[in-house]
Amino acid sequence: MKKKKIETIAIHGSMKTRSLENDTIVPGIEVSTIYEHRDGGYQEGDDKYIRLSNPNRDQLENVIMELEEGDSCAAFSSGMAAISSVFQAVEPGAHVLVANDVYFGTRKLMWEFADKWNLNVDFIDMTDLDQIESSLKENTKLVWLETPSNPRLLITDVKAVSKLAKEKGALVAVDNTWPTPYNMRPLELGADVSVHSTTKYLGGHSDILGGAVITKENKKLFEKIRLIQRVQGAVPSPRDCWLLSRSIRSFPYRMRAHNENARKVATFLSKHPKVQVIYYPGLESHPGHKIAKAQMDDFGGMISFLIEGGSKEAVNIVSRSKMIKAATSLGGIESIWEHRKSSEGDESPTPDNLIRLSVGLEHPDDIIEDLEQALGG
Repeated sequence: MKKKKIETIAIHGSMKTRSLENDTIVPGIEVSTIYEHRDGGYQEGDDKYIRLSNPNRDQLENVIMELEEGDSCAAFSSGMAAISSVFQAVEPGAHVLVANDVYFGTRKLMWEFADKWNLNVDFIDMTDLDQIESSLKENTKLVWLETPSNPRLLITDVKAVSKLAKEKGALVAVDNTWPTPYNMRPLELGADVSVHSTTKYLGGHSDILGGAVITKENKKLFEKIRLIQRVQGAVPSPRDCWLLSRSIRSFPYRMRAHNENARKVATFLSKHPKVQVIYYPGLESHPGHKIAKAQMDDFGGMISFLIEGGSKEAVNIVSRSKMIKAATSLGGIESIWEHRKSSEGDESPTPDNLIRLSVGLEHPDDIIEDLEQALGG
């Protein structure tokens, strides 16, 4: 059978994979925390307890797995729970490489828990293949990538890094929250793991918290992830699974608009006198543009930029917007932006004058008009 397109997967992969009802097109929310054993007692594969399995969670995991072209998926109650599970699956005593420009939550996770998990972590420039190669050790077991990275949208060559890592016997995990499987599929590029905060673009409406880990052809690794999910219990509720599956049905069409709007907004910002540097891989001026174009189908809805001035001026600009909301997070239908350093705190390496913008689905002319008045001359 011919491979299904992503729009078809998003709709039909999130429909019923199994249910007691036979007459509904859209699955219902199955909220029971317990399940009756069949005659003869519980058997392997049966539902037993909601922390272990739930039909709505099965549906969600199925569609995310298909979108990422993996063969296994575990859904979590948050993106951080998903990220944590990958690091916890690494054997104690291992060396781990993490992108230097990385989501602050991931950085904080390493600062607080790497020692407790007996992991030796180095933060390095993942845009520099020579540095990556020289940083790999005999006991390196995981290389953690973001591309585009958060918040400076740096680009890492996933194929090249995966090749280097595999030569050392290390796994490669890619946080694919920003690109989404609409724009990039890390498992196709040689990565072993793709991770999502489903709170963001897959949810798309700023009203669902969740995460997911997807693997391919690595049952041993996935069994560790599944064990962490079930035993530690960071699982999403049936209602959140149902809402997220519903949101995913429109996700490809939302991503088209996020991509299109971001291109127009990035072009505007690249010419604005108040903008010192713009980070958006869709611009030919971006140093990672060629790699991004080779491994991505489009460039996403996130933009970061440095303004002329310091922290105070950046905060003032963000506060002057009329339509764009000043808020943390990203990937919703509404445009939001923030002075990122204020959100991350004083220990953050993010530049003081950086503004991070999640371009929403409003008309691009309205977004640009609001940016223009907020930035001023």
